[in-house]
Amino acid sequence: MEILFEQIIVYSFVAILCIVVVGIYLRKQKRASRIVEQKIEKAKADGLHEPVSLHPVINSNCIQTGACISACPEKDILGIRNGRATTINTSQCIGHGACFRACPTQAITLRIGTETRGVDLPNVNEYFETNIHGIYIAGELGGMGLIRNAVEQGKQAVENIVKTFHKNHHADFDIAIVGAGPAGIAAALSAKKYQLKSILLEQDTLGGTVFTYPRSKIVMTAPMDLPLYGKIKLYETSKSELLDLWKNVLSKNDIQIKERSKVESIVNENSHFKIKTLNGDEYTAKNVILSIGRRGTPRKLNIAGEELEKVAYRLLEPETIENKNIVVVGGGDSAIEAALLLADKNKVTLSYRGETFSRLKPVNLQSIKTAISKEKINVLFNSSLLSITTDDVRINVGKEISLLKNDLVYIFVGGEMPTQFLEKIGISVSKKFGEVVMKH
Repeated sequence: MEILFEQIIVYSFVAILCIVVVGIYLRKQKRASRIVEQKIEKAKADGLHEPVSLHPVINSNCIQTGACISACPEKDILGIRNGRATTINTSQCIGHGACFRACPTQAITLRIGTETRGVDLPNVNEYFETNIHGIYIAGELGGMGLIRNAVEQGKQAVENIVKTFHKNHHADFDIAIVGAGPAGIAAALSAKKYQLKSILLEQDTLGGTVFTYPRSKIVMTAPMDLPLYGKIKLYETSKSELLDLWKNVLSKNDIQIKERSKVESIVNENSHFKIKTLNGDEYTAKNVILSIGRRGTPRKLNIAGEELEKVAYRLLEPETIENKNIVVVGGGDSAIEAALLLADKNKVTLSYRGETFSRLKPVNLQSIKTAISKEKINVLFNSSLLSITTDDVRINVGKEISLLKNDLVYIFVGGEMPTQFLEKIGISVSKKFGEVVMKH
């Protein structure tokens, strides 16, 4: 009887201990969940909760291991709320898919667009071919923002061309590749592998969209198989490392890139395609692979001096710029964010044609107001840039023209999205609402 009594006491103690431990755990989980909820509310207030491109969606298979959160190299993209992983600052997701691969229960799908906000995507078949026979799309333009998968698409697009390709044509090239991003580079290497004559056209410089990433940004979190090179196992890769690798691979295989060659038109003519660039060059090709980005071409002001080297349409490595007289043109979030990043170490003037800022993210609106009140940024409303020289800029402010000493000009006045370009070619485009791009 005494032994039984002792066993009851021991079991009771263990039960109480278990209840206490579970209680502490549940309280901790509840507290963590509240913190995530607060972060989500802040993200909504700051305009960062809605996805802008490829993003994760978590289903009921989630068992809150936290593997997706640990795998994500970004900060506060994902968190655990009410027993399930959820997105927080979704607009800052860069679509590398590390969370997708890390999930042990396959609870994550990668989608583009949402139920309420559609994203225009070209229609392609399982061979990456569009409704126009001979024109293929690979990479970000088709909704695939992941570098590893964009490389795979570029490779597969060429392999699909090889299956039905015949050399008896009169075009200059077997394949014209438009865009020197991950998919375009892989396509050019694959074309070389299969002894196809190709040309690689890029409106800007090597790397495409990747080149616009901040210097330290991790852009690849899984190995990829690059044609004529093999397996690349750079799990934490910076932009500069990846670009150097691509340069070396292209150089070793004698592949040249026609940089600063923006394609203006692609026309089907005599069983092949005639490609015209903005600078007047013309090429013909039997097949075309479009591997351009989704962000579009920066819109220009079309003023004197805009072609100078001191003029840029994106901000790279702001931490390296200091003691400069800078003019930032634009009144949207991109312009405001650039001006704020540059203001600490430089003299910044922000030129905006409107009377006041509108449709800014709340956090940017508050930040620019604070910067103005502290005289960190000189904002010129109702103004427009008239001309740019090596040493200064002419700005029309109201009815007066001012001459400002200037070292750098950054222009953020929107972009020309590729949809119009695709439709001009004849490629069908449709709006996707939360369409699954990758699933287990």
